[in-house]
Amino acid sequence: MPTTRETILTALHARLSTLAATALRGEVLPERVPAEGLLILRDGEPGEPEVTLSPLRYHYQHRAEIEAVVQGTDRDATFDTLTTSIGAALAADRTLGVFATGSRRKRRARSICPSRARPA
Repeated sequence: MPTTRETILTALHARLSTLAATALRGEVLPERVPAEGLLILRDGEPGEPEVTLSPLRYHYQHRAEIEAVVQGTDRDATFDTLTTSIGAALAADRTLGVFATGSRRKRRARSICPSRARPA
């Protein structure tokens, strides 16, 4: 069974794969970049947690990074189009607006299932 973190990153990669640009996950930058652009999803690090003492809980803020690469003579316009499409795709998918809370004994995440939409 995949972890909550892996479930979210897989859903994010699936959402990026629907865009016109080629989407990779954790790959090295290839020698050739497609004309539409290239997106590389980097998993990132969860970092150190913030601690709430009563009740004892650990709060992680995990940032995944999206590396956007474009080439060609019209790079600025292509980059603007690519970043706009990323923003639109992530705003349209309400299941990716996720935050997780947990305690030392049990970690719990809310709205992490990509197949379950958060109520509007």
